[in-house]
Amino acid sequence: MTLKRTQVYLEVEQHRLLKREAEAKGVSLAELMRQLASDHLYKKPCRDDFTRIVGLGKSGARDVSEDHDRHIGEAVSKA
Repeated sequence: MTLKRTQVYLEVEQHRLLKREAEAKGVSLAELMRQLASDHLYKKPCRDDFTRIVGLGKSGARDVSEDHDRHIGEAVSKA
């Protein structure tokens, strides 16, 4: 794996919590950040994504059946 050096500014609290999580997992902060980036970029749909879609029927929107693709996209992107 080829790595590209980058610099990221985190809030003090974010850094503290991420460092703690990395230590708990026995990995470096950099490795944890790579894992989080991969999870974000290659995320598989989870149960919550589908729950949001099912919940569209209770959204109050009147055009769900006509404009379902847009509503599903919006529900999944909120994940």
